[in-house]
Amino acid sequence: MTVQDSATLRSAIADRPATAQTTAPSAADATADATAEAPSTASATATPAAAAPKAAPGSGGSAGTAQAALGVLCFSFSFPATAWALTGFGPWSATGLRGLLAGVLAALCLAAARVPLPERRHWPGLLVVSAGCVLGFPLLTTLALRTSSTAHSAVVIGVLPLATAAVAALRAGRSGARPSRLFWGAALAGAVAVLGFTLLQSHGRPGLADLYLFAALLICAAGYAEGGRISRELPGWQVIGWAVVAALPVTALTTALALPAEPVEFGGKALVGLAYTAVVSQFGGFVVWYRGMAAIGVPRASQLQLAQPLLTLIWSVLLLGEVLPAAAPVTAVVVLLCIALTQRARA
Repeated sequence: MTVQDSATLRSAIADRPATAQTTAPSAADATADATAEAPSTASATATPAAAAPKAAPGSGGSAGTAQAALGVLCFSFSFPATAWALTGFGPWSATGLRGLLAGVLAALCLAAARVPLPERRHWPGLLVVSAGCVLGFPLLTTLALRTSSTAHSAVVIGVLPLATAAVAALRAGRSGARPSRLFWGAALAGAVAVLGFTLLQSHGRPGLADLYLFAALLICAAGYAEGGRISRELPGWQVIGWAVVAALPVTALTTALALPAEPVEFGGKALVGLAYTAVVSQFGGFVVWYRGMAAIGVPRASQLQLAQPLLTLIWSVLLLGEVLPAAAPVTAVVVLLCIALTQRARA
């Protein structure tokens, strides 16, 4: 071996520790860098998940308000449609046929969608919806409309939002969120406005029709509140669907007994009115209404109904030729202000 080869060998042996030292820190640095990047990656992944709940309430609230408002619009035609139905059917026949047709339609929809039966815990609430919204309210309001005008009946039912909010608060008890004082104050002001309007029109002496209407709004408020509660667990269309199906034995029996006993005239308005009350008032309107209540809550959704009497007043003039009361514009302004306050008030 030459001297040059010995020098080269010694140089290679001397370079090995340096290479190892250089390589080892590089691997350690890579591991450290990966460890340091892990929290950043986790944070980046967690950020969208944390931001998602913030966006959901806003969009859901807007959609829920729109659905509840659409339900109110559908219901605002119910009294004029009932008045049309009464031109060809008696009150018991109109009520029975309304529920019977809605029940058949709902049964077909539930069967087509292959919806399973609700759980046992849902049935008590569904029966409340059935008793209040499918049987009691249609019958009592139909009886009232025999002697009361559509406009007058509409403003009496204007206290329904306050009744619905009160029933919902009592139903929730201490475990539920309580509406604020501003909410209750605005709701009460709206109810007082429509009650004052009602007493003004009836010269301070409520009649038999008014008693029918007040009883109707109380049981309907219970149905609305219970339906809104169940709609948080079941789709809104299934809630009203099972409610009208549950009422089928009663509505079928009522129809069978009432049709032979009451006069029937198959006029165009009577058939259109009956079809609307069965398809929209008794089923379709409730679908969007319950979905809206489930999204924004029963108390806030119910306050949108303060606009329903005013809409019905307009339809009573346009469709039935009734005379619009002079106090209606003032009541309209008060009610709209109350709606704005209740929508802004935080529960």
